[in-house]
Amino acid sequence: MQGKRFDLPPLDRLEVFEAAARNLSFTRAAAELHLTQSAVSRSIALLEERLGFELFERRHRALLLTERGQALYAATVEALERLHGTVGRLRASEAAPTLTVTTTLSFAALWLIPRLTGFTRTHPGVDVRIAASNDVQDLDRAGIDVAVRYTRAERALGATRLFGEEVFPVCSPKLAQDSAHPLARPEDLRHHVLLHVENLHATPWLVWNQWLEAAGIADLKPAGSLHFSHYEQLVRAALDGQGVALGRMPLMRDLLRSGKLVSPFERAIASPRCYYLLRSQRSLGNPDVDLFEKWLRKEATQSAKPPARRSVAVKPVKRT
Repeated sequence: MQGKRFDLPPLDRLEVFEAAARNLSFTRAAAELHLTQSAVSRSIALLEERLGFELFERRHRALLLTERGQALYAATVEALERLHGTVGRLRASEAAPTLTVTTTLSFAALWLIPRLTGFTRTHPGVDVRIAASNDVQDLDRAGIDVAVRYTRAERALGATRLFGEEVFPVCSPKLAQDSAHPLARPEDLRHHVLLHVENLHATPWLVWNQWLEAAGIADLKPAGSLHFSHYEQLVRAALDGQGVALGRMPLMRDLLRSGKLVSPFERAIASPRCYYLLRSQRSLGNPDVDLFEKWLRKEATQSAKPPARRSVAVKPVKRT
């Protein structure tokens, strides 16, 4: 009698193992999978029993993968991602064509999504899915067609440059024209709260001290500081008049054009990173993706034009 072709553990236990290994926590894996912690622990124990070796080193308040566990984790992630991508494509083939785009959270919220109706209006038969994340993903493994990545030129091999980025102070019009402390010159920032992003992994240069140094006021002490974990939160605070932020052009173009934000000063610094378009191998030859790339590059060309910043006129203040 011929035996089974594949001698593998049940798929559901491999899914539990993947979550536990990725989180290095049975508790976090349980919350993610909507299971109890004991159910996750039992599933891992049964998997280890089936395999005949341990996958984790269970230490006091710590969980580590064994060498064999690391090898199985790598293979499990690859297999599950391939299955996930294949199932997704098969399901999508029965519905409208789906075009999946990944990009950073800030680029999606501030630039891409506000323009997206321009594409969907002219191509209503294409179902666009935005998978916003600051994590860099393997496009083909994740079943993604297009990525817009914010990176340095040396890391953008095979990608198409869309545009660069400038940084300069922005704030609400009301704050810029504050009767007591208008923002007429960079030195006036000492009377205002400066808004900061704490998570500088993606934008390590997006810090006030670089702009202040470029403006010749490196030793300026602001009236206060507010810190945010994400750039979109910082923009919301600037719109609400809570302080002065470092705006990113062209991400700020629409907000400046509408007058919701203003740029009180002319000085800007250039980012060492640019935005690049990258397509997966699976998308090559796909006419829907070709249309989206053409539209995206056209929008990027418009955004790359010299910025028409909307500054405000402030009344001169007598200095003492």
